[in-house]
Amino acid sequence: MVDAQFDVVGVGNAIVDIIARSSEDFIVEQGLTKGSMLLIDEARADELHDLVDPEVEASGGSAANTVAGVASFGGRAAYIGKVDHDDLGATFSDDMRALGVDFSIPPASEGPATARCIILVTPDAQRTLNTYLGVSVMLEPADVNPEVVSAGRILFCEGYLWDVESAKQAIRKAMEIAADAGRRVSLTLSDSFCIDRHHREFLELVAGPVDVLFANKAELTRLYECDFDAAVNRLAGEVNLAFVTMGADGSLILSEGDVIEIAPERMGPVVDTTGAGDQYAAGALYGLSRGLPLAEAGRLGSLAAGEVISHMGPRPRRPLSDFLDWPQS
Repeated sequence: MVDAQFDVVGVGNAIVDIIARSSEDFIVEQGLTKGSMLLIDEARADELHDLVDPEVEASGGSAANTVAGVASFGGRAAYIGKVDHDDLGATFSDDMRALGVDFSIPPASEGPATARCIILVTPDAQRTLNTYLGVSVMLEPADVNPEVVSAGRILFCEGYLWDVESAKQAIRKAMEIAADAGRRVSLTLSDSFCIDRHHREFLELVAGPVDVLFANKAELTRLYECDFDAAVNRLAGEVNLAFVTMGADGSLILSEGDVIEIAPERMGPVVDTTGAGDQYAAGALYGLSRGLPLAEAGRLGSLAAGEVISHMGPRPRRPLSDFLDWPQS
């Protein structure tokens, strides 16, 4: 690819993650659907926060986790998202900049509070997300800096932002800028329930401006409303490149008719699957941005995912750059 200031520019919901362990009974008692992402209001966020004992409170959000992972690999990353001028907003901004991620959007001076996601992790390491989107969904086209987007080799957008019209238009603007600058446009489908809410538009994005798609097995079958093998065949005909994660079964890379199988990488017992897909995307995007073979990019994704699921929290605890010379499994 042509020279660029950034390897990856991410666009997403700027959210502070609040992660706590939970029993199966608590999930049932609170009327939650295990393994899903539920949008909640500020009052419900306050209620849940009071009922749990957080182990982690840190900047988060899907695309933010991914660009943080890119930075951990030693890549150059930028992030576009919106926070409020409050304590959680300061936490988010300080965390991202401390990681070396360019985050230059000024905080909002009015409106809702900074977004937060209360993540409940059950003993089987599955996570149930309860998200108060706050000011993050007030991202607008004016917040998208053309110079930042065009300076990134790959634009990475999260599907979660599609729930609000202004944020949706911000993503469309970023995609247009990236395409006009000759950059790659990538998208993560984010969540099966998100696909349900925006099914037609997601189909149009995948068949249109998206060059690189990230999805897990459940999301892909929900997108195409068919079994997994049929969904893989259809996806192969609609995007130039796709990374499909399958949990303990590893992942698939689809590229120009070829299917590359990537084995999972294990770092020990699975503790918390929060951020597994985000960090897989970080490794894959880092590899793509540096021109590595697709199989190696996928392997970096598996290594990053393997690291993050070995502990609580959606961000790596060790520098992901350690894996650049990691021996083949």
